[in-house]
Amino acid sequence: MDRRGFLTAGKIKMAETSARPSGRMLATGLSPYTGPWTRNEITHLLKRTMFGSTRQDVNYFAGKTVSQAVDELINPVQPLPSPPLKAYTDDKIPAGDPELTITLGNTWVNTFTSDGTANSRRDNSFRSWWMGVMINQDRSIREKMTLFWHNHFSTQASDIGIAMFIYKHHDLLRKNALGNFKSLVREITIDPCMLDYLNGQYNTKSAPDENYARELQELFTLGKENNPNYSEDDVKQVARVLTGWRNDAPNNKSYFDPNRHDTNIKSFSSFYGNATIAGRTGANAGDLELDDLLTMIFSRNTEVSRFIVKKLYRWFVYYQIDAATEQNVIDPLAKILRDNNWEIKPVLSALFKSQHFFDIQNQGCSIKSPVDFAAGFCREFNVVFPDATDVIAQYNHWNFIRYVGAILQQNIGDPPDVSGWKAYYQEPSYYEIWINSDTYPKRNQITDMMIYSGYTTNGKKIIADVVAFTKSLSNPSDPNALISDAIEILFRIGLTQASRDQIKKDILLTGQSQDYYWTNAWVAHVSNPSDTMAFNTVNDRLKALYKYLMNLAEYHLA
Repeated sequence: MDRRGFLTAGKIKMAETSARPSGRMLATGLSPYTGPWTRNEITHLLKRTMFGSTRQDVNYFAGKTVSQAVDELINPVQPLPSPPLKAYTDDKIPAGDPELTITLGNTWVNTFTSDGTANSRRDNSFRSWWMGVMINQDRSIREKMTLFWHNHFSTQASDIGIAMFIYKHHDLLRKNALGNFKSLVREITIDPCMLDYLNGQYNTKSAPDENYARELQELFTLGKENNPNYSEDDVKQVARVLTGWRNDAPNNKSYFDPNRHDTNIKSFSSFYGNATIAGRTGANAGDLELDDLLTMIFSRNTEVSRFIVKKLYRWFVYYQIDAATEQNVIDPLAKILRDNNWEIKPVLSALFKSQHFFDIQNQGCSIKSPVDFAAGFCREFNVVFPDATDVIAQYNHWNFIRYVGAILQQNIGDPPDVSGWKAYYQEPSYYEIWINSDTYPKRNQITDMMIYSGYTTNGKKIIADVVAFTKSLSNPSDPNALISDAIEILFRIGLTQASRDQIKKDILLTGQSQDYYWTNAWVAHVSNPSDTMAFNTVNDRLKALYKYLMNLAEYHLA
């Protein structure tokens, strides 16, 4: 099912999309974009690089050029978020456990505990906090890139027994999200969480473990599409290079044990030019051989650069890569990556400033991921969460939004396997995997609930305040402008004028034909906000309007 198929399959009688081409015949490349820079293009850029695009965000970037907007997005200036906090009780934590020294509202990331209950609660705290960070993100691409690397260097928090490892790994991804790819691969290789997840800490000279050695090449750097490619024996040799790394859990770090390291020479296939890595001894042997290994892998610079650039392209632009896109976009981006010594930022800059990125066929062609759907909804409707003075309520509500993503098949912290979420690699469906007979009705049920009743736990509620949202629009007393502004924020595929007129008549005018049936109702509320009847009149119509809009297939495209 392509974009048009998705829209027509989910078509509701009142909503007709404006005509769009069904096939993709893109000849655009990385030439700087020189076309219109309107709210449409700004929204396209923001929905791809952030979680949703609020009206305030669009207004902010409207005062900048394309180049200035992209530069700001890829150069975050806000500090990194503070670490997750203890937002849970000490119930059933054993006496004397270090967990008991941490008071409510303070961070746990620097205090080791081996207790399973405490680590499980910390894991939940981490996931809730992460969703809160995404909802409260700054105006930059950093959070989208952090999630990209989480999918790329996939680990499953539920398989990691030490929550400190989980946060340390995540912090590594965020700090390096816009940095050097080769350096990040090195750090990931000896990261305690990855050593735990792919058995690197059990990789010894007497019992080499090939898990990470295989994924390092197949999933993290080279891919499996190359012809020729690395061999099965290369996997075994890489495993030997990486023997000896261990975890020091109480101190939240890894270290190299030379007594567990294979000190013999490692010989590789013709794919690597029959390279050899000399066996080393001593305390620095692990670092020296790791550096040699990465030098060897990255010497296949065309394969490595094309592999990671394709993943970035599928994450930010579209899942299909045809021959023209290979030639005009992928190959030039791969060269930019190589020429800039594996720095990611120049690649993103060239891509987001390009004619290709703003090509009309690349707009509105991506199905929102569950995390994009959930976090974007909260951001665009400015859902108000409990503040930090009630840390348990705040984290519980962030956790509910995380749970929304999970039931829609994207549980942050737990990609389904080491390959990440299937929507980013599984041919031929890719993002279409997000939508099925189970998840699509649930998406509608969730937005319905957040508009009508909200979510309440322990006496605290989060809800989409549709009246406040509407007040933020340019001219909410005019039903035509209201619908147009709402569609501009919520949709990437417009509705025909006939559809807009029908929605206006059936919902805002309650079946009447004159615009003043809405204008009078809105003015009555604004002029006397304490009038409950006037408020209910506009509130009920607005809830029906936004429920309807978000039940359309168009709402799920980015």
